Amino acid sequence: MHCLRGKISAIALALLVCALAADTADAQSRNQETLRKNYQKKLEKPFVGKVNWARTLDEAIERARAEKKPILGYFTRSYSP
Repeated sequence: MHCLRGKISAIALALLVCALAADTADAQSRNQETLRKNYQKKLEKPFVGKVNWARTLDEAIERARAEKKPILGYFTRSYSP
């Protein structure tokens, strides 16, 4: 009987872990969609659209050297995945 309880407990724990993992994956998927929407809203703001932003540091360094300009970093978490 003790062995059966242990197996049932292990199965119940496995099912709980699977359910929690599925909920976490759903939440992450919804969060990614929210971040994409926030990113699109940010791109519509005037100060973002007036500048030709580099998307990578390597690109920014290359352009800064070519144009002899400093690098301005703009970081925000409202849309960053």
